[in-house]
Amino acid sequence: MSSFTTDGTHTLRTRDLGIRFGAFQAVSEVNLSLEPGARQALIGPNGAGKTTLINLLTGVFKPTSGSIHMGERDITRLSGDKRARMGLARTFQINTLFPSLTPLLSVVLAISEREGLGATWWRPLKGCTAVFDEAHALLGTLKLDSLADVPVSELAYGKQRLLEIALALAAKPRILLLDEPAAGVPEGESGELFEAIAALPGDISVLFIEHDMKLVFRFSRRISVLVGGRILTEGTPAEIGADPRVREVYLGSSHRHA
Repeated sequence: MSSFTTDGTHTLRTRDLGIRFGAFQAVSEVNLSLEPGARQALIGPNGAGKTTLINLLTGVFKPTSGSIHMGERDITRLSGDKRARMGLARTFQINTLFPSLTPLLSVVLAISEREGLGATWWRPLKGCTAVFDEAHALLGTLKLDSLADVPVSELAYGKQRLLEIALALAAKPRILLLDEPAAGVPEGESGELFEAIAALPGDISVLFIEHDMKLVFRFSRRISVLVGGRILTEGTPAEIGADPRVREVYLGSSHRHA
């Protein structure tokens, strides 16, 4: 995996980023920045363009205007695979796990993919304890080690979402983009999931989309508000909670953050 340098201030940033689908301007003039070690939320009403923006950052969509930078490098025209090799990983709104595998084998497979072993991963890795040790350690980081040998199909949904994060972390990213990681997770499990996200290593910058404002205000250090494909405002949780424009368009006038 290639490393990248930062400019000392941001690991990921956009400049006037936009995309148009026919006559529809989905994202427009977005200037977003992610600091090293960030725990940053991206919020906004349904249809605001949040997932579209994540797809632009990860190379799924190509912008019609503006640019994207990782550290000092312009990655606007790089493929998603190249961005991933530079240290940009993501999860999706809907999980993409293999239900018949165990968490341990899922993570071992992800590590082997990172190491370029591809479809031949099992035979050469059967005797490679380092790969399995790394997989066990990664599962332990997310408190999944006790479930290492349980079929994915038998895991609670919140544990499945944690496993998705483990698979993303197997690529050793510097930037992790989480698209609604708590979507579909029972309320009692969502806090545990975000506790694990908050406890990720400090050298990983995290940008997450989330609709549950209790989780957003509890776990983010900075919040970006997207409305109509544009950044309305950015700030600390306290600043966003007190902003009358945000309350009007998204949080509701009755919102109060303790």
